Amino acid sequence: MENVTQIAQLMSSTVIAAGLVIGLGGGGAAIGFGLLGGKFLESSARQPELTNMLQTKMFIVAGLLDAVPIIGVAVGFLLLYANPFLGSLGLK
Repeated sequence: MENVTQIAQLMSSTVIAAGLVIGLGGGGAAIGFGLLGGKFLESSARQPELTNMLQTKMFIVAGLLDAVPIIGVAVGFLLLYANPFLGSLGLK
């Protein structure tokens, strides 16, 4: 019976951790995209002749910025579906 309690505690903590990883990663990316878009509009309004070059660079940075929440989702799914911490309880 004690083993069932340990598994339940581990799984509930894992679900909370996965939610935090995915949620905070998404929130950070949203803030980053907001800042990136705002700075792009400011710089395009200041120097309209550089808009094409700035847009290309903005999309490159947006692609790199988008990788962070995708990695967070992958780590969250790893924790949920292939929990590596179950081995510490003697389970596989």
